[in-house]
Amino acid sequence: MRKRMRWVAAAGIVLALAGCSANDSGSSESAAMPMSADTKQAAPNQGGPKKEATDSAGSGKAPAPAGQPGIADRKLVRTASLELTAPNVADVISQVRVITQGAAGYTGQESTQEKRASVNVIVPAERLDGVLDQLGKLGKQIKREVTATDVTEQMVDVDSRLATQRASVERIRALLARATSVSEIASVESELTSREAELESLQKRRESLAGSVAMSTISLQVKAETVAAAEESRSGFLGGLGDGWEAFLTFGGGLLTVLGAMAPFLLVFGVPAAALVWWLRKRRRPAEPAMATASDLPSAPPLD
Repeated sequence: MRKRMRWVAAAGIVLALAGCSANDSGSSESAAMPMSADTKQAAPNQGGPKKEATDSAGSGKAPAPAGQPGIADRKLVRTASLELTAPNVADVISQVRVITQGAAGYTGQESTQEKRASVNVIVPAERLDGVLDQLGKLGKQIKREVTATDVTEQMVDVDSRLATQRASVERIRALLARATSVSEIASVESELTSREAELESLQKRRESLAGSVAMSTISLQVKAETVAAAEESRSGFLGGLGDGWEAFLTFGGGLLTVLGAMAPFLLVFGVPAAALVWWLRKRRRPAEPAMATASDLPSAPPLD
């Protein structure tokens, strides 16, 4: 009986130990799972920067050097020229004004004739392409050009000089506040005036550059279709002959104009001058034979 009790006790101890070991293994597995999850979450985080670095290296685009603006910060002055032909030049110019006002722009220098017209259209730079497309639909587009001038370095230089000049003006003003004698005040005021004038000049240059960047100019030329057809037909030998004939007519017209302008002066001064010359020449003619007769007389014989 005692042996049985011993065996039962031993079996209970073994079962208890097995249960403790099972609990320990389960707790260790449960503790290990969060660590593995954290590890899995940390792995993408660790791989993310590597991937970004690889992408930046593989893209071949080097970052902009320190102190220099990037591509998006470049300051460009954009201008355009456009040539059109249309049946009615005046109608096209009227529509140009409407399109310009709709784009928050304005028209500048303008010259309009019956069959030719030229006008400068100033619009915001961001609307340049759209306005060009609208203007190109007003007639037959002959020529379209767009140019861009990079003034980024000029803007950076002017900004740097402005900051330096402002600091210089402030220092001179501080010296003026501490000046005591009249001579010191006069000297400092003269220097302050000179530096303020230079500062104002830099500010105007900065405003001019900023205005050129903000607004774009379109040089628009419109010709009547008949004029364009005539210009196209006048090429080669016949075109050169026609141009030469027009040049000859222009020269002849100019010469006649000069002669017409000189005619009153010729009548007022030329006729009296010619009459005076004729009278003087007529008066001198009888004297010449008399002088010749006197020379032909025989000389007197010598006295003994």
